[in-house]
Amino acid sequence: MSEVHVARRSRLRERCAASTAHGGPADAVLVSRPANVHYLTGRAPQDGVLLLGPDGQDTLFTPSDAGPPGGSHPADDLRDVALAEEDGDAAVSAAGLAAHRGPHTLAVEEHHLTVARHRAVASVAPALRLADLGCAVEQQRVIKDEEEISALRIAAEITDQALGELLESILVGRTERHLALELERRLIDHGAEGPAFPTSVATGRNSGLSGHRPTDRRVEEGDFLTVRLGARYRGYRCQIGRTFVIGTAPDDWQIELYDLVFAAQRAARESLGPGTEYRDVDRAARQVLDAAGHGGALGQATGHGVGLEIGEDPRLSPAAMGKLDACVPVTVEPGVHLPGRGGVRIDDTLVVRPQADGGPELLTITTKELLAL
Repeated sequence: MSEVHVARRSRLRERCAASTAHGGPADAVLVSRPANVHYLTGRAPQDGVLLLGPDGQDTLFTPSDAGPPGGSHPADDLRDVALAEEDGDAAVSAAGLAAHRGPHTLAVEEHHLTVARHRAVASVAPALRLADLGCAVEQQRVIKDEEEISALRIAAEITDQALGELLESILVGRTERHLALELERRLIDHGAEGPAFPTSVATGRNSGLSGHRPTDRRVEEGDFLTVRLGARYRGYRCQIGRTFVIGTAPDDWQIELYDLVFAAQRAARESLGPGTEYRDVDRAARQVLDAAGHGGALGQATGHGVGLEIGEDPRLSPAAMGKLDACVPVTVEPGVHLPGRGGVRIDDTLVVRPQADGGPELLTITTKELLAL
């Protein structure tokens, strides 16, 4: 992957040499957001920063306890500098080195740096003009290459395995918290680096809530059970959400609500394709729920991009501007919660593909049939 990372850094350098977010070129770049450092280097050292120098020399600064000792990476000419504890902030050290290399403008990620950190960077390089890099790296990350999609595909396989095993176990009487912990253990057992985000297990009146944090409520007969989880593999994260009924055949209201959310999710999935407006994906799901009087339950968005982070661009919401490209992985995750009764969520991770290639590629394949467990 070293050649891939070299190419990514070259693209960013070329973009900044032409113009930064607020106009004007930059001849050096300081990247501090962890996911962006990972994307450009293939490594994810805690508190590490990347400096793209004006002389073409790229340097990864890491705290002394966050990575291997200083050295070089001959395969991609990435210099590795491990900072001693007394060296302090890696971003400040990187800016100091940039100042000595003679660039005129240093582009920084203002959306990631705190005000105090930005001031510290400026103080060690007073002769440098600091420019805003903006979200240049995030925009570069939107379209995934096949190596990235392969990692997402494996993350989805691990997630499906963990969820499938849980469904074969006895659930009645166990708490939401215990089930969430078991799911995260199973993710790791199957090869995940860890969960992609905090696992959510919601039962009964909690089911269908977006972002529900597991409680000590126990699973009961007749409950809706909503599970949302994802694996992290080689840094890449996927997401799945499913809803089941516990113990007995579902009630009529549960079948009706499930069928509604399933129809909304299917409409949004089928709308995915290169050239589709982001907001049109949201509209496809929202129209189905609106027609049944539940449009307000969808929340602010039908889905979002995934990759090195959960919640990347693009955002599939009513106000989102832009069009989907091929090889962009997104979630489609409508849900409806009825206060005091519970609800349904159905989440999938898919990769946008043209119809000539079979249409959207579904990565999370656990059944969406309303099962009674």
